[in-house]
This record gives sequence, C-alpha cells and structure tokens, in this order.
Amino acid sequence: MPAATRAALVVGAGDATGGAIARRFAREGYTACVTRRTADALQPLVERIRAEGGQAVGYGSDARDEAAVTALVAQIEREVGPIEVAVFNIGANVRFNVADTTERVYRKVWEMGALAGFLMGREVAKVMLPRGRGTILFTGATASLRGSAGFSAFAGAKHALRALAQSMARELGPQGVHVAHIVIDGAIDTRFIAENFPARYALKDRAGILEPDHIADNYWHLHQQPRSAWTHELDLRPWMEAF
Repeated sequence: MPAATRAALVVGAGDATGGAIARRFAREGYTACVTRRTADALQPLVERIRAEGGQAVGYGSDARDEAAVTALVAQIEREVGPIEVAVFNIGANVRFNVADTTERVYRKVWEMGALAGFLMGREVAKVMLPRGRGTILFTGATASLRGSAGFSAFAGAKHALRALAQSMARELGPQGVHVAHIVIDGAIDTRFIAENFPARYALKDRAGILEPDHIADNYWHLHQQPRSAWTHELDLRPWMEAF
C-alpha cells in the first residue's frame, strides 16, 4: 500500500517532540493526523507540514474521553486512510510534594498519562488487528522506571503506561502489531526548558539535551523494524546524562 494512503496518528502533537514525530512521518509520505485538546493550537504544525510538502490533518480531541477517541479513530479510518502507526505522546508532567497532591491532581494526571494511552491503544488495536500489521508507540519518561521525590502522580501514570505497553506488546505482537515504549530520559530542547532551566538549556551547544528531530528519527526507525527483530523498549538520553 502506498504511504500516501496511510495515516500516522500522533496524540499529543505539541510544539516539540510530538510535532517532530508528525513531521518525520509526513516526510515519509504518511498523512500526519495530529491531535491536541483544541484544534486551533495545531494550526502552526499543520501549516508547517504542508509547507514542507507533506500532508496533515489536525483534530481537536480530548484523549481522556472514550467516545471522542473512538470517534477520532473511526473518522481517520473513514476519511484519511488506515492508521499504520499511532503514537501516544501526552506528557502530564507535574511536581508536587505528596502531602500537597490533591485527589483532583492525581486523577487528572492519571487520566492524561495512563487512561488516555489505554483508550488510544485499544481503539487503534481494533483496526490494526484485522489487517495483521501496525505500530503503536508510547512515549515514556524517567518516571516510567522510577518514582522520584515530588513526582508521585506523574510516576504513577507513567508506570501504568509502561505496564500497558508491556501487556499490549505480549498480546498484539504475535498477531502482527508492533508495540514499543520509548523512555525519554533527559531535558528536551523546548521553550519550557529554555525559559525555566537556562543552565540546562546551555548544554544544547554540547549536544547535552535531546533534540526533538533526533527523537523522531528513532520513532521512525521503530516503525520500520522488520518483524524478525522488534524492539519493545528503547531508552533515549543525551550522551552526558547520568542514569
């Protein structure tokens, strides 16, 4: 099937990693179907992809809403083409002392970081399994592997997302669907890091923070892997990052 008839879904297509992943797949001929909570926020990304010669469609969708996710996947399959790769890239990173973490904060972070990943994964699995192919990629973090002080909510959500990815990989892999979890361990070249952590951002000149385009290259590589050698979990960090 020509790539032009295929869709690459990126849930959480922000200004850095998610946007770079969408652009990478668009450069390979896929139609980038990008989502955020509000469609207006996606317009710069959609316009950039089109200016670079790619195809993109933006969708305003709440990834925590079951009906919305179900409708989104159905719409893309109907109007764009088969979803060949789906990327879950919602961050949900917050930091609170555990005594100051409210039930509302914990629940919202879990909904954004874990429940939403399940909803996307389930819905795209439903359309990939009959075809016997597809790639589902989940963006993790350092908090996926260990819970640090102040990150009880974030680590809880990311641990849950990693467990989901493991379970899905074991269930769907033998049926032809590649599921992988990517641990992003380190600061990413974003405006937030530049404005709030200038000393860390200064390491960019030494390749000491993660470049979104380089992260995106790894997502593309995972999607291209032959079935005889699939990666399930991939760690990405700058060369100088302690771990």
